Amino acid sequence: MAFDPPLLGGVLLRRYKRFFADVRLDDGRELTLHCPNTGSMLNCGEPGSRIWGSVQPRPGRKLPGTWELVETAPGVLACIHSARANKVIEAGLQAGLITPLADYPQWRREVRLPGSNSRFDFLLSGAGECVVEVKSVTLAVGEGVGAFPDAVSLRGQKHLSELVEVLASGRRACLLFCVMHSGIERVRPADEIDPVYGQLLREAVQAGVEVVAWSVIPGPEGLRVAGALPVEL
Repeated sequence: MAFDPPLLGGVLLRRYKRFFADVRLDDGRELTLHCPNTGSMLNCGEPGSRIWGSVQPRPGRKLPGTWELVETAPGVLACIHSARANKVIEAGLQAGLITPLADYPQWRREVRLPGSNSRFDFLLSGAGECVVEVKSVTLAVGEGVGAFPDAVSLRGQKHLSELVEVLASGRRACLLFCVMHSGIERVRPADEIDPVYGQLLREAVQAGVEVVAWSVIPGPEGLRVAGALPVEL
């Protein structure tokens, strides 16, 4: 998945009010870019970090561009644009690259099931149906380990309970960690940040919810679906 328009490099000056990032581009311009991430961005928002963003001013847009990537260590990149996770996973489904879910020829996005107040990221259909909820992982905690969430996530806890309900309806249920960080080699729940989420995740797995992690390698040119990563519970 190529970035369009191409990204420009720079340095992060500060992130504030969650959605604003002051940056200095390599050409010397200082701009405020949109920060498309509602999480804490733990270990991904240090001032002075090398960043890449798109700059595309247009009428009616408040900010001139969007922050996309950050270098968290020398040569290690993370994509902080959390909405990219669903788009790159959809591209992976189309190409048959997400092998545990490759047997479903059809899918719909943002589906609300009967009796549910929430929308699920994907409903796959074919020989049966599978509900898929995607979570973006960018928190690296050392030694190749990634953790989710990076802040207490009541929404994430709710999604786990709803995936268990999906199983009761006779559908397959899958939680997919989309790991958009080139330094992460395996994933675990961030019990030190949200112990309730970790507990609910393990209970969901015991109930039959499938949990998979898929590596997406970010680079200034684009995002590349790489392959499965182990999930440690």
